[in-house]
Amino acid sequence: QVQLVESGGGLVQAGGSLRLSCAASGSIFSINDMGWYRQAPGKQREFVAVITATGSTNYTDSVKGRFTISRDNAKNTVYLQMNSLKPEDTAVYYCNADGRTTWGTLYDYWGQGTQVTVSS
Repeated sequence: QVQLVESGGGLVQAGGSLRLSCAASGSIFSINDMGWYRQAPGKQREFVAVITATGSTNYTDSVKGRFTISRDNAKNTVYLQMNSLKPEDTAVYYCNADGRTTWGTLYDYWGQGTQVTVSS
């Protein structure tokens, strides 16, 4: 079993910053990609950013230059630094990780989500 626990969401004014964290724990042998997705009310979940085990990153166009994804492999933790936040960034943010368990099986898990609200 693998668990992902997010933290760091909240309410912020437009132009402000937040930092999300997601810690993975459990029967983890390895973690490949760690990523962030978001779901706004009435919309489908969408990709935000991803970071590979070797540190390569990719972002959706709407957050490029404003958001930075990073990870601490020693802590099995991924971060999302969000700057210059806009009201349209308001959503529930979900962490995702995939890899291999200590039993040798592959996993792909989601966190429970953390709310980010940006006021105008």
